[in-house]
Amino acid sequence: MSIDSKELEVRRKKLLFRGGHRGTKENDILIGRFMEAHLATLSEEQLERFEILMNDVPDADFFKWATGKEQAPEEYDTDVLHMIQELSNAR
Repeated sequence: MSIDSKELEVRRKKLLFRGGHRGTKENDILIGRFMEAHLATLSEEQLERFEILMNDVPDADFFKWATGKEQAPEEYDTDVLHMIQELSNAR
């Protein structure tokens, strides 16, 4: 079921706020770069995968995966994480 563009925009705004307030400066920078480059053009499915990364993954794990220090578990190893990794020069 697809949602309307207004709801997608609300989700993007919430992610923009949450992504800039993760808790660690390093993650704020990584996520900030990603959001600046991609947030406006993410599909509904990609927004959902980004929300999962923001809501379910602890800061330390996210940083290790985003920078390529550790391999992310399969359920988190998505196109969205790969986009973040490219911006962190991990790929």
